[in-house]
Amino acid sequence: MSNVVLAVDMLVGFLESGHNLYCGDDSRKIIPNVQRLIEREQAEGSSVIFICDNHEPDDLEFQMFPEHCIKGTSEAEVIAELAKYEGEIIHKKRYSAFFETDLEQRLEALNPDKIIICGVCTDICVMHTAADARNRDYIVEVPVDCVATFDPQAHQYALDHMKKILGVRLVDSVPSSA
Repeated sequence: MSNVVLAVDMLVGFLESGHNLYCGDDSRKIIPNVQRLIEREQAEGSSVIFICDNHEPDDLEFQMFPEHCIKGTSEAEVIAELAKYEGEIIHKKRYSAFFETDLEQRLEALNPDKIIICGVCTDICVMHTAADARNRDYIVEVPVDCVATFDPQAHQYALDHMKKILGVRLVDSVPSSA
């Protein structure tokens, strides 16, 4: 068996400036780390699934957050730095990648040793996806240098919650392939 990497919302709408939910310049610092993670895991035979926010124009989520990642727009596309990597795409419309998607069935078919979650936002989609994966008894690992969000306090809270409450294994950095 091998691992599955879930690259959550590594999308134009979150990681390129000028968009309504741009996570900020600090969030872009995770991109090279996510690239190394994907390269390492693919070299070891792991699967990569890009989890992509993909909303209808009238989505109720826009009552809480500005419009973002509208289906069919460039905002909903994987950033150029990651688009070159082989992987499946799952479109989601809520925080958890499991909500009304076929992620559960795909994971059952892949039967991973563990799920590695990276991406944005640590305190929203990453944490909710990790919670749902743990509720399905998967071993979950989050490399802390491969996740980011708007708010440093919310980022730290989410990491603490995932570790202490959800049982997610946090790793300090993406190990080099050497």
